Amino acid sequence: MSRAALLLLADGRFPAGGHAHSGGVEAAVAHGTVHNTDSLEAFCRGRLHTTGLTAAGLAAAAAAGHDPLLLDDAADARTPAPALRAVARRLGRQMMRAARATFPSAELERLAAARPQGAHQPIVLGLAARAAGLAPVDAAYAAAYENIGGPATAAVRLLSLDPLDASGLLARLGPETDDVAQAAAEAAARALTEGLDALPSASSPLLDITGEQHAAWTVRLFAS
Repeated sequence: MSRAALLLLADGRFPAGGHAHSGGVEAAVAHGTVHNTDSLEAFCRGRLHTTGLTAAGLAAAAAAGHDPLLLDDAADARTPAPALRAVARRLGRQMMRAARATFPSAELERLAAARPQGAHQPIVLGLAARAAGLAPVDAAYAAAYENIGGPATAAVRLLSLDPLDASGLLARLGPETDDVAQAAAEAAARALTEGLDALPSASSPLLDITGEQHAAWTVRLFAS
């Protein structure tokens, strides 16, 4: 196992398309919910413990060897907003291209053939981690961090925040990110005997609503 592989998967420069998405923060800025570093930290914390936890659980389960097609169906069930399902699959297609080039594996090839329209991004992330020899908890870390790192980076551009402040809030959320990743990995381990219902299914209805609104905007900086 190479820890460098985890750093690569969690790096915003990994060419998986995440830079074009704001994780819902663009809509939050437009509504005035996020307007400074403190409100951004609250937004990221809420996202971490809801959609971040759910994504981390799916990624950990994929890394643990669960059937990725069943996991993809489980991801659909945990993503009620059609616009956000489309985003998850779009990001999954982009992650698949990067993962197949970087961490080639038969499992990634099978999933790409079975889901040509794209599988949900956390599933592909988990399989990439598995192909890289990483543990389920590592996949969970990458997914959890992405769910807060992306919005924080986007908010710097949207609000002209000091990047140092954004880095500071991500550091403050570090212990909570640890907790989320550990909880997700433990749920993935339980799912091996209890079934996929053991995986987290936390939701954020406001993100679902604003995600649908954002998809209808004719002018926007980010794709989601």
